Amino acid sequence: MTEKIINLETVNPIEFFGVNNGKLDILKKKFPLLKILSRGTQIKLSGAPEQVDTAKEKIELIVQYLERNGHMSENYFEQILGGDDSETIDNFVDRNPNDILVFGPNGKTVRARTANQKKMVGHADKNDILFAIGPAGTGKTYTAVALAVRALKNKAVKKIILTRPAVEAGESLGFLPGDLKEKIDPYLRPLYDALDDMIPADKLGYYMSNRTIEIAPLAYMRGRTLDNAFIILDEAQNATDLQLKMFLTRIGANAKAIITGDLTQVDLPKNQKSGLEKALRILKNIDGISHIALDEEDVVRHRLVKAIIKAYDREKDREQQAP
Repeated sequence: MTEKIINLETVNPIEFFGVNNGKLDILKKKFPLLKILSRGTQIKLSGAPEQVDTAKEKIELIVQYLERNGHMSENYFEQILGGDDSETIDNFVDRNPNDILVFGPNGKTVRARTANQKKMVGHADKNDILFAIGPAGTGKTYTAVALAVRALKNKAVKKIILTRPAVEAGESLGFLPGDLKEKIDPYLRPLYDALDDMIPADKLGYYMSNRTIEIAPLAYMRGRTLDNAFIILDEAQNATDLQLKMFLTRIGANAKAIITGDLTQVDLPKNQKSGLEKALRILKNIDGISHIALDEEDVVRHRLVKAIIKAYDREKDREQQAP
């Protein structure tokens, strides 16, 4: 008699168990000698070792398929459980990726939606540091957060750290009313919004309370070493040269970092220069550091946002050409 627990956090539970547990019933019929229990995002198998191993292998194949394709019919579910042609299924998975990164609450799928967002995913998988640069609305922050949540769910990292320079509040934050969290939260709101799309509210609250997910201003990264973490520095164009160097040298063992920014929207005081442009230049040819440029073709907000970005770009070109 043996027991095994399989984690289903990386897929939509409704897609795995089926409506009214229709697919779970198929699984139980295919393995009548096993005791099969579902608990939240886990499935527990109990029975003879060879039966448990066979069921586990089939379930992992289904999970792999769902991670890449998002949906599986009951017929196909039954076919995988009943057949041994795993090679055919593996080949199908490889031929038909559709870039799902995370299953959010209520079955919401989060995926790379544009060519450059897909490149961003590929670059992040192959490099420990990625600079993703582009205008507002191109999905750079959202995609970065999705990659971080995927890494956490897959247990590739132990924590997520999201940070931004709070320059609009003068970084000191001292003159603003309220406690520290109340002062900081408005400047970190876009990061919370992205997380809300990807993690159920109760689980997100738990992750925040035990600091599995941490959101803090860039100034609070000083002096830390960030190990076993997926770290995102958002709005990096608002970091000074020293701040950006400080951030990049915090990265520890088994850590990944994505730095996002828009060089056309620097909010620093006039006497301070953005450190992002310099970092992009001097870190260009280091193995393990990659760069991706997103543009108006990657805009996934309202259709007018793309037109607005193009209009501003044309005006900038005219201003530069003017005598």
